[in-house]
Amino acid sequence: MKKLLVIGTDTIHTYNYIALIEDYFDDILLITDIIKKEEKVKAVAADFSLKPVNLFIIPKRIKKIVDDFKPDVVHIHQANSVAFFSLLSGVSKKYPTVLTAWGSDILVVPKKSWLLKKMVQYNLNKAQYFTSDSHFMADEMMDLSSKVKKVLIANFGINVEVQDVPKENIIYSNRLHKPLYNIDKIIDSFADFSKEKEEWKLVIGATGESTDALKSKVTEMKLDDKITFVGWVNKEVNATWYSKAKIWASIPDSDATSISLLEAMACGCIPVVSDLPANQEWVQDNVNGIIVAKTEENFFQRALQIDAEKAIEINKKRIEKDGLKSANKQKFINLYCEMLQDE
Repeated sequence: MKKLLVIGTDTIHTYNYIALIEDYFDDILLITDIIKKEEKVKAVAADFSLKPVNLFIIPKRIKKIVDDFKPDVVHIHQANSVAFFSLLSGVSKKYPTVLTAWGSDILVVPKKSWLLKKMVQYNLNKAQYFTSDSHFMADEMMDLSSKVKKVLIANFGINVEVQDVPKENIIYSNRLHKPLYNIDKIIDSFADFSKEKEEWKLVIGATGESTDALKSKVTEMKLDDKITFVGWVNKEVNATWYSKAKIWASIPDSDATSISLLEAMACGCIPVVSDLPANQEWVQDNVNGIIVAKTEENFFQRALQIDAEKAIEINKKRIEKDGLKSANKQKFINLYCEMLQDE
């Protein structure tokens, strides 16, 4: 009987990961910060916030949960406080433990302060196996800790249903409305672009702390007839927007491999993305997408100069090889097999 303990925050990505590999294990337990009754995952709660009192309480709680469950494999998601409290419990001394980095935990958190950098380094020093969704982030992990010698490159995969609808003159952007994601710059670029391409529309999905300000900006620019905010949409509607759009845009200041990017590529969108190492692993500028320089403004015009048919074919082949759930599921299962054989 194979038992997996997953430790991670209450996000859709955690549950999507469990769904990806659940049929490989006989029993799965999740330690998370908020328990969702609607999720059909056996779970217990633990507070991962970095409060002094938690340094004494949470590792002991995690140790008891782990020892009671007696997993064959422990899989920790994110090299931040989640991993810190988990590894303080001594879990990696008794059970094979893999740590999956998600992006900001490696690319952003260590740069915030010396203390947070030490926390991330502690996590990397204590885990035994590692995964990342990009080579760039794997290199960063190795730079942070000399004990990280090998990192599996795998993402959580996509399973988007491409809709049989004709492509329209639509740019789709569905990242969070936070300063990190620069939705305002996408709006500015579209404003310039639409002066010459009046038939084009910009569809903005998702929400966030900047939503109201972004809507006000669009109104002030008199672009309400060309820019539509659709908010959070379900999987089917999201797939429809990908399938209708000719261009997909995402230009955050920092990012690991974005599942949204992979979905857009699978649905035949020309990706317009920021100049980040993780994006460069998927997009070659002016070939199968556009890499936007920090100072570049009217970047959508360049997307129209690409051979769209060739780009779509390149992207679909790449997704079949490295982006689908089936391909990535096998990568994680192979890692679990290795961990169990090493015991």
